[in-house]
Amino acid sequence: MSKKKKKTELTEKDTKRYLKRFWTCILGVLLVGVVFIASVRYGLFGTLPTFQDLEDPKSNLASEVLTEDNKVLGSYYVHNRSNVKYKELSPSLVQALIATEDKRFKNHSGIDYSRTITVIFHTLMGNKQGGSTITQQLALNLFSEGRARGFVKRVIQKFQEWITAVRLERNYTKEEIITMYFNTVDFGAYNTFGIKSGARTYFNTTPDKLTPEQAALLVGMLKGPGIYSPVRYPENALRRRNTVLNNMVKEKFISPEDAAEYKARPLGISLNIARYSGGKAPYFRAVLKSHIKKEFERLAITKPDGTPYDLDRDGLKIYTPINYKMQEYAEEAQKEWMTEMQQRFDRQWSNADAFAGKNANLLLSGMRRSDRYRWLKEAGLTEEEIREKFDEKVDMSVFTWQGERDTSMSPMDSIRYNKMMLRNAIMSMDPLTGHVKAWVGGTSFEHYKYDQVKSGARQVGSTAKPFTYAAAIDNGYSPCFMVPNHRQTYRGGWSPRGTVQGGDPISLKNALKYSQNFATAYLINEVGTGTVASLTEKMGITSNIPNYPSISLGAYEATVYDMVGAYSAFVNAGTWIEPIMILRIEDKKGSLIYSSEPKVVKALNSETAYIMVNMLEEVVNSGTAGRLRWRYNLEHPVGGKTGTTNDNSDAWFIGITPNLVTGVWTGAEDRGVSFYNMADGQGATAALPVFAKFMQKVYADESLKISKDKFPLPEGGLTRELDCSKYTPFLGTEEPAESDVDDRLGF
Repeated sequence: MSKKKKKTELTEKDTKRYLKRFWTCILGVLLVGVVFIASVRYGLFGTLPTFQDLEDPKSNLASEVLTEDNKVLGSYYVHNRSNVKYKELSPSLVQALIATEDKRFKNHSGIDYSRTITVIFHTLMGNKQGGSTITQQLALNLFSEGRARGFVKRVIQKFQEWITAVRLERNYTKEEIITMYFNTVDFGAYNTFGIKSGARTYFNTTPDKLTPEQAALLVGMLKGPGIYSPVRYPENALRRRNTVLNNMVKEKFISPEDAAEYKARPLGISLNIARYSGGKAPYFRAVLKSHIKKEFERLAITKPDGTPYDLDRDGLKIYTPINYKMQEYAEEAQKEWMTEMQQRFDRQWSNADAFAGKNANLLLSGMRRSDRYRWLKEAGLTEEEIREKFDEKVDMSVFTWQGERDTSMSPMDSIRYNKMMLRNAIMSMDPLTGHVKAWVGGTSFEHYKYDQVKSGARQVGSTAKPFTYAAAIDNGYSPCFMVPNHRQTYRGGWSPRGTVQGGDPISLKNALKYSQNFATAYLINEVGTGTVASLTEKMGITSNIPNYPSISLGAYEATVYDMVGAYSAFVNAGTWIEPIMILRIEDKKGSLIYSSEPKVVKALNSETAYIMVNMLEEVVNSGTAGRLRWRYNLEHPVGGKTGTTNDNSDAWFIGITPNLVTGVWTGAEDRGVSFYNMADGQGATAALPVFAKFMQKVYADESLKISKDKFPLPEGGLTRELDCSKYTPFLGTEEPAESDVDDRLGF
């Protein structure tokens, strides 16, 4: 056999052997690949999400607080994320995403194999490209702890993404995948997650209203939220936006002419950074959050798995009766009047020290209550060393009615500054339903977080007087019944201070109209302190009401929340309804988990309630609240009561209309710091104008449909005379006998 023939035979044998080895290797690689993929699928390299996880991804969803007209007041969140439905997405958003991230999105089943092969080829050539489909990116967004950095871990993670992407495609429609994707994207800055938060943060709008160029900017940011930030790097963001618009042209979603127009437009950023204290009604939202937690605990409301709801993570929808416009008007009214009051207050104390004499310890007590004091104390500093630290200047931001001001002052001067800032609180509610319509718990939640509507009780002064008169009317007295109006000393040696309006005696109607202390003290002595205290509690005042005659003049503390609820009973035919802060709460799937069940108490008979309304109207028509008519031109039926406490420490006004009751309080943080003249410190000056400005705005807004009609008469009419010219008064000053009941009734 020739050498040539032998060499050929060896080559054929080698070829067969090599082919056998080759296919063995190929089959081995395939087998290893199958085993590897199966291992990934069944969790050997980390647990994959279950179908239930896909149905209900455990992302941190913000819970939204909504007004009665479905506007967002604010959110509770760890991540500022809120979900949307597909129909709430602008078509431009979907087009921009598909054109930029996944052109064949509608044709593949989770993995774009041709694109994957192309990406591998480009990567080997040193031209690194992204090859993930939208579905793969969704898998990474939903179920990974970020992109793995190590090569081996990233390879494993990529297979996990592929498997999860295929499962997503099998179980969800393309629209659902797009929606889930937009609900899970991260916009990097300002704790902004999901397209709803992105649209609100950067354009102060909703996803369905995004224009093509706005949609292109937000989609463009997803490639790198930091480098393409329209705030930090507007040039980069503009180039990236225009690239996305070009992609939309290539995919024929928009025409070249339209794209040119969109690219010529500026970025148009309207930054709306979500902060807990941002938005409307931050005090209300803070109190509401605590209230919801207590209600859930009281009623044992939990998630289906038995764990408690987390308002910061579980994406609840909290529907409240707050009216967005009324809330705006209340905040505007407060700012308008309190800006002027603060200027008056500052002028009053410009040549005097509010912290001299009896107030000398207020600054030290404020220092010891501060976080800075606690930190220094925990660091081991002595009292003297801490005092020195509080006298060293530091940079800080302080509240002013013109906006925050950066300044440099010592912490002790900061305490002085803040204690000299007047505070104010407003609450308005519908007396017929109990629905709270507006809630302004303070002047700046950013700086003064203590809520003065429901959390802070202050002495109520003369706003307590109607409870004494209501107790008398409810026990048979006529509003025209005459009582003595001069100083007397009562059991226990109590003798109230006051001034006399007109002669002695005076009718109950006029005594309330002019807020007469002597007549009111006489009246509570007649009807009994226990009767007044009991009625006050029935009308919703939850603070301690001592069984002393001084309660007739408001010598106790109550909240704006309680006082507004109590006055609402006058308007609501004597029926007290606990103010309602929540209408209902739904989980993230829209299932109802809570609805309000208000407490209702019949505190007064209907005729008594109407008579009290009539008497409170007289306070406005020609009494201590008369400036509502002659200065603020409120011509519609309105009643109310002013209140001023000792040393002008607390100024109050509670105003009533047929379907809105509003309470206003004004004062400083410490009762020792106050106006030293009655002209500025009384309720008619420091509180009433906020109500007046609020109602002017409310009445001017026809869309609110606030009643301008008269207060309705009780069913069955009246049995007592309200026109005192037709009443034969009781002129004596001694206590009327039981047989004198006809005199009290006015027959």
